[in-house]
Amino acid sequence: EVQLVESGGGLVQTGGSLRLSCRVSGGTLDYYAIGWYRQAPGKKREGFFCFSSRDDSTYSVESVRDRFTISSDNAENTVYLQMNGLRPEDTADYYCAAAPRLAAPNCLVVLESSLVDYWGKGTLVTVSS
Repeated sequence: EVQLVESGGGLVQTGGSLRLSCRVSGGTLDYYAIGWYRQAPGKKREGFFCFSSRDDSTYSVESVRDRFTISSDNAENTVYLQMNGLRPEDTADYYCAAAPRLAAPNCLVVLESSLVDYWGKGTLVTVSS
């Protein structure tokens, strides 16, 4: 069965960087739109970035634009989220998610949480200061 495994979280200072990975097993990466969600303490889980390797489509919310970038390695069925210029408000549990791309025109389908088929278990990012 399809499983998503995130890795790469940790503790960094303001301005630091982390690279998160989302490895998809049991499925083909380009079949899915891959989303990144985060949930800060006491807040709802919210999607902020998505990607589809079918056409390299991406979308990100304004708060992470120009700081976070996504790349992929189809051979490894892995999506990477490079996070630079981290801020305390980025502190959250980070989850990757997968939704079938099917006929969707872009990756945004995975940011509609009701359409998500698979979730990772999460990885914690803590930004100090």
